[in-house]
Amino acid sequence: MRTLFKDDNAFTGLEAAIVLIAFIVVAAVFSYVVLGAGFFTTQKSQEVVYTGVQQASSSMEVIGNVYGIASSTPDRLNYIKFTIGNTAGGTGLDVSKMVVTYTDPTTRSPDVKYNPAGNAATLVAKSNGMDGTSNKGEWCILERINANPDTILEPGEQFVIGVSTPSTATLNVPFTVNLQPSVGAVFALKRTVPAGIYQVNILY
Repeated sequence: MRTLFKDDNAFTGLEAAIVLIAFIVVAAVFSYVVLGAGFFTTQKSQEVVYTGVQQASSSMEVIGNVYGIASSTPDRLNYIKFTIGNTAGGTGLDVSKMVVTYTDPTTRSPDVKYNPAGNAATLVAKSNGMDGTSNKGEWCILERINANPDTILEPGEQFVIGVSTPSTATLNVPFTVNLQPSVGAVFALKRTVPAGIYQVNILY
């Protein structure tokens, strides 16, 4: 008659191997997840840096003074004009795609309309009755300096911009004109109508 001996050593070794393999698989999966998250974060950080550089290099600046223009019998401003150019190292931007807004304590025009054929007369005409709703006003390129006849503001070029102002742009009224290019940060012009209005006024 055979005698049976009970020995658990083989089963213990097999179980240990299974547990070890399971730990290795879990560690590999976890490492893959961590590395993937790290690569994703690095990629997003690079995109943020590239976008920031692009926006900074595509912004513009106001060159010189901002002027307020009034009619022959001035009691308010009809439009403002100023010169814009690229910042140092900036790239060209399409000015026609720029969004212009006007705000003062009484009137807000969230989308002053661009007129490619605009001039001083059309700016004055649109300023009359400008209420920010049915008549949102108008802005245009009054003059190009060292520039091509297109609407692309390139390095070294300057555009003289005119923006209509409503009848509420009277004595001592503060107002803000925001310039939002297609690429880049918003440029805010904050000025105050002077206490005495002439046909041409330097705004501060």
